[in-house]
Amino acid sequence: MSLRNDWKKDRITSAHRGENPLVLAKMRSGFAVMGDTQFLPGYCVLLPSVKVNSLNELDFKQRSEYLLDMSLIGDAIQAVCSPRRVNYSIYGNTDVYLHAHIFPRYEWEPEEKIPKPVWLYTEDHWFDRKYHFSVEQHGEMKETLSQKLNQIIKNTY
Repeated sequence: MSLRNDWKKDRITSAHRGENPLVLAKMRSGFAVMGDTQFLPGYCVLLPSVKVNSLNELDFKQRSEYLLDMSLIGDAIQAVCSPRRVNYSIYGNTDVYLHAHIFPRYEWEPEEKIPKPVWLYTEDHWFDRKYHFSVEQHGEMKETLSQKLNQIIKNTY
């Protein structure tokens, strides 16, 4: 595993090479990975196997697999993190390639944040190092999510 952050330059290729340290599982459509930030514990991303700009560039079978895989990640988050709900988002505005965000949402979030999208959290939540994924702080949760997701995958496909 790369000790530097070179893997971030191309997260999909680094996942294929086994160099992306955030990978939870290889799925039919791509790779389930932990989110870079964990202010909402269990936040994950689904990277596709091939780099495309949008969901619409995939054929119908690939789209179905991608959306199913996205929901399976949500199942694992539900089982491990017990959020009040899971939100699913596909944008591609900043990182211009297909990837899906899977966000757990919790009862303990500030009341004013609960009805709003996670993107309205302040910049410190996204960029403050205290929320960044680290093996020391989030490694056990990553391992548990990985085990649960692999079990779900085995039972699904």
